[in-house]
Amino acid sequence: MAQYQHLPIYKQAYDVLLRTMTATKDFPREYKFTLGQKIKDELTELVVMIYRANTAMNKKQHIESILERIQAIQLLMRLCHDMRILPRRHYAALAQMTDDLGRQAQGWLKSSGRGASEQV
Repeated sequence: MAQYQHLPIYKQAYDVLLRTMTATKDFPREYKFTLGQKIKDELTELVVMIYRANTAMNKKQHIESILERIQAIQLLMRLCHDMRILPRRHYAALAQMTDDLGRQAQGWLKSSGRGASEQV
């Protein structure tokens, strides 16, 4: 088991969180503590979930939760962009980064499913 800090998905999730911290600091006051904070909370929980999935014996359930969380984050980011409170440059970068997170989680899910069936 790799240390969670060395996992590419962990590094990517942390980078998304860091970029989001920068992007949301310029949100209008009425959205900074609602939408902005919600996205940051979701991302923080995502990083924790990656740690939990990495240490769990049965990773499938944890990774499926990670995929759901990524969908929620993407929805919130798109909402912020559509409301014109998240600038296009931030949205484009964050959308690409969260898509990469989703692909990594899907690959992790596939590889964890294979490993479980081989052990039976």
